[in-house]
Amino acid sequence: MFPVLFLVATTIATNYSSSGNDTNEDTAAENHHVLPIVLVLSVLIVISILLAWYFLRLKNQRKAVVTTVDKKIPNGLLEEQEQQTVVLLPRSPSTSKTYIPIPVDCLEEETRIRSADDCKLFREEFNSLPGGYTQGTCEEANREDNKDKNRYPNILPYDHSRVVLTPLDGNPCSDYINASYIDGYTGQSKFIAAQGPKEETVADFWRMIWEQKSATIVMLTNLKERKEDKCYQYWPDQGCWTYGNVRVAVEDFTVLVDYTIRKFCIQYVSCDMTIKPSRLVTQLHFTSWPDFGVPFSPIGMLKFLKKVKNVNPSFAGPIVVHCSAGVGRTGTFIVIDGMIDMMHQEQKTDVFGFVSKIRDQRSQLVQTDMQYSFIYQALLEYFLYGDTELDVSSLEGHLQKLHNTNAPFDRVGLEEEFKKLTNMRIMKENMRTGNLPANMKKNRVLQIIPYDFNRVILSMRRGQEFTDYINASFIDGYRQKDYFIATQGPLSHTVEDFWRMAWEWKCHSIVMLTELQEREQDKCFQYWPSEGSVTYGNYTVEIKGDTMCDTFSLRDLVLTFGPDKQTRLVRHFHFHGWPEIGIPAEGRGMIDIIASVQRQQQQSGNHPIIVHCSAGAGRTGTFIALSNILERVKAEGLLDVFQTVKSLRMQRPHMVQTVEQYDFCYRVVQDFVDIFSDYANFK
Repeated sequence: MFPVLFLVATTIATNYSSSGNDTNEDTAAENHHVLPIVLVLSVLIVISILLAWYFLRLKNQRKAVVTTVDKKIPNGLLEEQEQQTVVLLPRSPSTSKTYIPIPVDCLEEETRIRSADDCKLFREEFNSLPGGYTQGTCEEANREDNKDKNRYPNILPYDHSRVVLTPLDGNPCSDYINASYIDGYTGQSKFIAAQGPKEETVADFWRMIWEQKSATIVMLTNLKERKEDKCYQYWPDQGCWTYGNVRVAVEDFTVLVDYTIRKFCIQYVSCDMTIKPSRLVTQLHFTSWPDFGVPFSPIGMLKFLKKVKNVNPSFAGPIVVHCSAGVGRTGTFIVIDGMIDMMHQEQKTDVFGFVSKIRDQRSQLVQTDMQYSFIYQALLEYFLYGDTELDVSSLEGHLQKLHNTNAPFDRVGLEEEFKKLTNMRIMKENMRTGNLPANMKKNRVLQIIPYDFNRVILSMRRGQEFTDYINASFIDGYRQKDYFIATQGPLSHTVEDFWRMAWEWKCHSIVMLTELQEREQDKCFQYWPSEGSVTYGNYTVEIKGDTMCDTFSLRDLVLTFGPDKQTRLVRHFHFHGWPEIGIPAEGRGMIDIIASVQRQQQQSGNHPIIVHCSAGAGRTGTFIALSNILERVKAEGLLDVFQTVKSLRMQRPHMVQTVEQYDFCYRVVQDFVDIFSDYANFK
């Protein structure tokens, strides 16, 4: 750009000089004055262009930041964090400002105010927190022998609050680990906030667990994120492994949709081979924190926190909490725990005060303003909806309470409970793809459109725009993310897309919860042949068998992809027990079809299950809710109908559409317990 401008200026000047050769001396003198003016103008043009380029670039950068923060992804909100050198956010000039505790009755309004204008007040509050290493020294962390033990050079424990290990063989630096004692709301040193172990610090990590008598490890990162190592795998996948002086044996593990539970038996083997009595250590590994930012909803984190509280023995030492650096997610978890305790004891929260206090013990706890606002979201979720989890043994009493018509002002009534779900905001701004003019005709019901962040995406056909859209949403199962595909009954012009979805996402099970016509209205196009085969574009569907069970038809279909002549067996479960109006009279049929689908899934490899009714929300949501609820009842003897349905509605609008369907979820669980009174045998 600069050579071009220089050339332009030179050319102008040369033209003036050349014209001077053909004129009299007066003209030449005039040109002599013009030349500096041209050069000055050229310089001004250069400066103007540079300024315009700078402001344009600045504007684009700001635009990119806003887009990144606002965009939704399947697991959460986007935000860059925890790079190899942890990025510390710039401080606000007004760091002396303080914030008073909030009564729980004001929490909803205060959260709403702070969330306005792209969370401007949340950012101000976060930036007013004490930051940097102003609360103590980090001399031990900065010793030459200890520097390599730190995962990030700018995240170090204070000397006054660091965990001190027993020195080994007289080595004074062997007492160091990047970990800090952190107070809870209810007790001192309730937690140890630690970095994710490095390969060379794993033995120190287990030595800390042993010496501190910790029985619970909370892990808030995955081993790798965005191709970056976040934590070394400090446990064996199976069998037994020795780390330094601590022997770690895997006892059991359970994989759930948001977290994994691993149980270890650990023993200390001293230098003279003396083995001390073994201890049980439980690791709860939260796997649903996205690579960027924070979880999309706090529901999973609150369930996880409750599990941590339940498994940690009262006699145990501090709960060890770690992410990668041991400050961002770690601090977020600790603050949510402390503020829930405060809500119970004082009926108020003091997020600002509590974060300020624990930052005296470890710098940078709660690392970003997005994590800070997530704490408020979690506390508001807990305040508004509380703990709705039930033990199966208390279900009958809870149902009697829900159906108590003699207590019109009882706020735990069924209608009141369901009303909380219907008050949830539908995020229409996240339905842009389904509302595009080219895609509108592919939707059966205009109110039920998939959210962009979890819609099922088809492969785009070459040269054909918008061919990646189908009205279908990925829905989480009890143990597995994206375990279900909730979709509408195909229209005549979307049948090929339906089968394309089944093929591209390797689906082996389809659950149909409507008849083709109900009340003389078309509810679903028949997308399978009554006999023989039928072809839709590149896909041929052939029927191999049609069996009638008590309440559902079982069809064996062979799906063939034309260009490659590849085939796949698809089992079609068509439930006939749903009346045209209302809900099924009893739950046995639903229990049977759910069990049959689960058996098919175990045989075919647990790829997504396609579930549809007509619009893909009411009956579809009820089936998926019951599948998840019954799976948990069998595994844990616990259920949470409210939060299960709430979670589904956050993934697709209007899931479980009526209060009758909501009540049906409770009744089916009760039928399941009555039929299988020894349900524990199904764990």
